[in-house]
Amino acid sequence: MVSYAIAEACGKQFWLEEGRFYDFDKLPLNRGDKFVLNNVLLVNQEGVISIGQPYLNNQCVVNIEVLRHLMGKKVRVYKMRPKKKTRRTFGARPQLTRVLVKSIGIKSPIDTACYI
Repeated sequence: MVSYAIAEACGKQFWLEEGRFYDFDKLPLNRGDKFVLNNVLLVNQEGVISIGQPYLNNQCVVNIEVLRHLMGKKVRVYKMRPKKKTRRTFGARPQLTRVLVKSIGIKSPIDTACYI
């Protein structure tokens, strides 16, 4: 059975599984840095489910490593006012940080921990 956690990071909630990578909004960390997510909402470890109210305070953490920084897919925005001949197109590419979930489990200190 796969263990997973639902945690809050960068103002969003993510379904996190061990050994998988995810794209968060850009974090002020360097490549190879390790950090801990401690805003965990739910944990399922081998069928045992723990639910926080709203967080599992000091019970469970998610250990994560920064893989790299990248830019996301371009988002195009098109504005038009009908019958006025006014059209405008612009876009942006979000800056992201790709992270790897190392472990999900009971809180344990790691060497260089910073909390997000």
